[in-house]
Amino acid sequence: MTNNDILKKLRVALKLKNTDIIDILKLVDFRISESELGALFRKEDHPNYKECGDQILRNFLNGLVIHLRGPMPEQKENDVKG
Repeated sequence: MTNNDILKKLRVALKLKNTDIIDILKLVDFRISESELGALFRKEDHPNYKECGDQILRNFLNGLVIHLRGPMPEQKENDVKG
């Protein structure tokens, strides 16, 4: 299974639109255009197909955590166990 397949399956399972995915990526300061994102969802034999790299998928998953759970609360120095 490729990164493109994983991204497609998550998009369908979570009922996300392309604009939702772009917004999720913005949560982790990763910018992607709508046309670049569309290229990730094309079939492999399409001339404008683009392979989804690990960086895009990793940033999407990190942004998805923030989107679903909210940002991590700030920890004080005394709260951190060492």
